[in-house]
Amino acid sequence: MALLEKWRPSRELGRFRSEFDDLLERFGFDRDWFGWRPFEREFFGERELMPIRPAVETCVEGGKFIVRADLPGIDVKDIDIKVMDNVLTIKGSREEKRETKKADFYRREIRYGAFERSVALPDGIKAEDLKATYHDGVLELSAPMPKEAAPKEVKIQIEAPKTGGEKRTEAA
Repeated sequence: MALLEKWRPSRELGRFRSEFDDLLERFGFDRDWFGWRPFEREFFGERELMPIRPAVETCVEGGKFIVRADLPGIDVKDIDIKVMDNVLTIKGSREEKRETKKADFYRREIRYGAFERSVALPDGIKAEDLKATYHDGVLELSAPMPKEAAPKEVKIQIEAPKTGGEKRTEAA
């Protein structure tokens, strides 16, 4: 006979989120497509916190593909960076450093524990070309952007509707 278990909506949302993230990643999107989670477990009365999801930005600057991750208060030895199947994964953990384990918090927003972020790399970026630096709590990875992968600007002409027999084209 199976034991009954208390239903926790956040567990169902977490399972859905995980399956959705896997699907997005399979199609080359960043796992953190929405950027934030509107349904914190505390909303449903649960005290456990969602996993840490550090803020990440990716861009092309000066011919380089750059990934920046905010990792304040994390020791560089606690960060692990890997590339597999053209997906960059940053893992690590933030350990709570307090002498006393009992405290009465008025507010607690700092998260402790393991974290992981994955970012799909553009075609042509080679894992061995990635260089990592860590300064002031920001991890920055950079690699040369291949010229064929660089964004190109293409001007498209708009054809205006014909009026009175004359033909005009206008630039965008």
